[in-house]
Amino acid sequence: MKIKHILLFILNLPFSILLINGQIPAGYYNSATGLQGEELRDALHNIIDDHDVVSYSDLWEVYEDTDKRQDGKVWDMYSDCDFTFGSDQCGSYSSICDCYNREHAVPQSWFNEASPMVSDAFHVIPTDGKVNQYRSNFPFGECNSGTTYGTGKLGSCTYPGYSGTVFEPADEYKGDFARIYFYMATRYMDVIDNWPGGASFSEDNLSNWTRIMMLEWHHNDPVSQKEIDRNNAVFAYQDNRNPYVDNPVWADAVWDPDYVPNNLEEFQVFFSITPIPASDKITVKINHAYYTNTKITIYDISGRIKYSQFVQSTNEIIEINDYLPGTYFIVLESNSVFYSKKLVVIK
Repeated sequence: MKIKHILLFILNLPFSILLINGQIPAGYYNSATGLQGEELRDALHNIIDDHDVVSYSDLWEVYEDTDKRQDGKVWDMYSDCDFTFGSDQCGSYSSICDCYNREHAVPQSWFNEASPMVSDAFHVIPTDGKVNQYRSNFPFGECNSGTTYGTGKLGSCTYPGYSGTVFEPADEYKGDFARIYFYMATRYMDVIDNWPGGASFSEDNLSNWTRIMMLEWHHNDPVSQKEIDRNNAVFAYQDNRNPYVDNPVWADAVWDPDYVPNNLEEFQVFFSITPIPASDKITVKINHAYYTNTKITIYDISGRIKYSQFVQSTNEIIEINDYLPGTYFIVLESNSVFYSKKLVVIK
């Protein structure tokens, strides 16, 4: 009788290979393999640096490939308006849904409208002109009692660490904006300290409160097919990619490589093997006394989801079948907790 043996070792985060399916050139990220922290950010910067610059005026045309909804309308992350490409392009406006324009997720006043930031399609996105005007050059943040404009809110920041005026995007796009900011803090890490404004950045990095908030947004709003498609479309124009869309775990590997959840002793994962070779069964026992409604996701080495399920109770045992020898990444998410292990199955 053959019995599977598990070689299990804990990684702070599985940052070696966990790619969302997309048009990633072979070997594109080879120089980043196995790194974390500033070494990883340096490597990713060198990979995505010196992109092909699209002119600011050409962004109107780019958007028809990068930001088109399934119904053919403009995909606007600031409103639910139905904009038609070209004919609804701003121009003048006085109300929400009048027209769409080019919004800098990182306001251009923060970097003196300098190139190539001013036309980098990864952060210059089509949005409602009037909502864009309300957002102005305020940082992204959270404002529980803010005034609603489109699908966002404007008001005093209620997120710890900052009390100024902020613009809070819709929950369904918070992860998108977080990964845009991770991209900007990586692509332009060599010039950020010369940017004259912006509460979201400090010296050559994200400000501390922004970093923590963006990681929460990143975890709570995972990469969507919209982002994957947009990443591929922008790559076709700029010849660079957003690595945090391709490999979401790199966000933690760069900005929180030593992250472990609170009360880790009460949030442990035990893996055991049921010795029945015909069923190829893995038994996962989860002890999470302080956390309920925990999501467990297992990815294979190429980033495909092999298993995904919510567990509701403590000390729950899950039986997972049909696993071939290979490497898998097991990720647990509960509220703001993000915990992962690497699993190597040898038959």
